[in-house]
Amino acid sequence: MEKRISEILRILKAKYPSATTALIHRDPLQLLVATILSAQCTDARVNIVTKELFRKYKTAGDYANADLKEFEQEIRSTGFYRNKARSIINSCRMIVEKFNGRVPRTMDELLLLPGVARKTANIVLSEGYGIVEGIAVDTHVKRVSFRLGLTENTVPEKIEQDLMKLLPRNEWRNVTNLLISHGRETCMAKLPRCSVCILKKLCPRNSVEKSG
Repeated sequence: MEKRISEILRILKAKYPSATTALIHRDPLQLLVATILSAQCTDARVNIVTKELFRKYKTAGDYANADLKEFEQEIRSTGFYRNKARSIINSCRMIVEKFNGRVPRTMDELLLLPGVARKTANIVLSEGYGIVEGIAVDTHVKRVSFRLGLTENTVPEKIEQDLMKLLPRNEWRNVTNLLISHGRETCMAKLPRCSVCILKKLCPRNSVEKSG
């Protein structure tokens, strides 16, 4: 397994040398908001919404004092907008009240924020602060790592633990962005392009129809 995963990483790095988060942001607060909005939504759609949002809301206090109904409509096109609105507003209220208006820099503190689970916390830490505490497991990472046989689990927290055991710590940040890039371009959910996949010789194609 160690040799195979090293080869998988080598191939993916060569294919996606600039792999990074697609969420446009300038600081950890913007990244936190964008990541919450990205649940069950494309990054492209989130970037469209946040372009206007970030012009209006510049601090945690701005979000904390936002009108809920108005804010819901501003993020409506990202889906699940009611839950997302509450999560963002309540998280920013806690950031103002408990963390002096600054997005926390530790996993334990980030997980205190309403609507923030390990995936969001890992993204904020790694992409916002350059701090690597774990591996962010989104839908792409979940799907691709399972198909590649890197995990037998379907629960994000368990998948994260499996990947952390397989990979050296200095690859934890890379693997998220690499698997996301591969999931978007080749290993799609409904119609994976297995015939042209750069990993086809290394992939057991778990959960994928083997014909073709």
